[in-house]
Amino acid sequence: MKMNLPNKLTVLRMIMIPFFMFIIMFPVLGQFWSRIVAASIFGLTALTDMLDGKIARKYNLITDFGKFLDPVADKLMTIGGYIAILTTLTEDKVFFMIFAWATFIVILRELAVTSLRMIVSNGANVVIAAAYLGKVKTVSQIVCIIVMILEPAFFGKTFIAEYHIISYISLAFMVFMTIWSGLDYLKAYWPLLDPEK
Repeated sequence: MKMNLPNKLTVLRMIMIPFFMFIIMFPVLGQFWSRIVAASIFGLTALTDMLDGKIARKYNLITDFGKFLDPVADKLMTIGGYIAILTTLTEDKVFFMIFAWATFIVILRELAVTSLRMIVSNGANVVIAAAYLGKVKTVSQIVCIIVMILEPAFFGKTFIAEYHIISYISLAFMVFMTIWSGLDYLKAYWPLLDPEK
């Protein structure tokens, strides 16, 4: 199957995700360099997310294949990142539980919004475009993952890394944006749901 450039970037993003997860879960390069390489791969993965949409819109290369695969790749990227990070937090039970609940909120939001998009698009024949809050949410999730990967590498056994200071800040903002953007979608499109259908 011949694919245009945006779709190739989307597929590339999906291919890069398992490599990023493997390096985080199995730090074969040592803790420091494994985290640096993993953050670099994840950063490039996030960059393809930005580029494929811009190229598709600028050169009118939007396809049904891309409409289907792009959001799937986005969710795999963030959820895969959170799952990989969870495996590194087993020694800190409190932070592990907080981050596990945050991951649950992310997955719940993505499932709810994806289901809402599908039902409204098919039933009410309305195309739901990505909202500004949704874009900020995605950026906050990407930043949160990168921060949580790099904080132990750059701050070692200092107070900041030991108590996850920067991670907690980025995590709190990410959860806030995830909930806010999800509620914004529900508020905007809930009236279009028909309980009789």
